[in-house]
Amino acid sequence: MSDPAFEYAPIGLVELENRIIRRCNHHFALMFGGAEGDYHGLPLMQLYPSLADFERIGAHWLEVMRETDTYSDERVMRRRDGTLFWCRARGRSLTPEDPFRHGIWSFSDISEERPLVELTPRERDVAILSCRGLSAKEIGVELGLSYRTIEAHRARLLDKFGARKLPELVAKLSGMPL
Repeated sequence: MSDPAFEYAPIGLVELENRIIRRCNHHFALMFGGAEGDYHGLPLMQLYPSLADFERIGAHWLEVMRETDTYSDERVMRRRDGTLFWCRARGRSLTPEDPFRHGIWSFSDISEERPLVELTPRERDVAILSCRGLSAKEIGVELGLSYRTIEAHRARLLDKFGARKLPELVAKLSGMPL
């Protein structure tokens, strides 16, 4: 039996089992490239920029979902043609005792709101945590780095995004008008 609300939702929807795509809707397939059938049985890992990103974000997902059953973030994802884009991901586990076993996720392409700048995985981490309002010291604790190292990453981010100060950088990273 088909589910028109799932199939025709104006946002990318995907049903995952152990981070493997069981089904997706038309909007998800258009966003990542191809048709719905191209994604059946595809490991979600193939839509991440790297294995390291897949593992790092997955570890964070699991930690949060064990407490709340839900997760959301903004991250860079990879289309089937290899191009990278900013994406907002939100999910809910249908199996709270084993959060990855079965869940429903939504994906939105936010690349028009946010410029895609080539960042290292660590720069991405610092950018995301900066947008969450964490100080350099708090980010350092979170990532196991010194605050001076975090400040060096922020300086590179300021340069890459053409921002003069941290609030301007956060606005650009968040896609907010300046």
